[in-house]
Amino acid sequence: MPDKFDKATRSSIMSKIRHKNTSLEVNFRKLLWKNGIRGYRVNYKLPGKPDIAFVSKKTVIFLDGDFWHGYNWKKLGKVPPKRYWQSKIQKNINRAKKYNRQLKKDDWKVIRFWEHEVKKNPEICINKIKEVLVLR
Repeated sequence: MPDKFDKATRSSIMSKIRHKNTSLEVNFRKLLWKNGIRGYRVNYKLPGKPDIAFVSKKTVIFLDGDFWHGYNWKKLGKVPPKRYWQSKIQKNINRAKKYNRQLKKDDWKVIRFWEHEVKKNPEICINKIKEVLVLR
């Protein structure tokens, strides 16, 4: 089924969706600060535009939205009904894998958290970051 909007209208709608400083990112950075984790950069220019980068430790963090990055969307039966969204989400999944490979090849440690993980168990996320940063 084709998109109900023309290309220009769809582009305009999509351009209004935030991709930086989302509430998830802002709250997560506050959580890092509260737990004494500092020394990170935001909007650091690396492949994939990581949400948080610890440059001296060569560690990056991505906070992936459940819908936009397709959290178990096929396995959970939450596949969007429109082909447009299926294609878009699959491209996001493929792009994330590509950037993971690229960053790891350049000796960066890549940490990815799902939106629901950060909201449900922020302590586990913080502990994982602390563990990785101590090892690097």
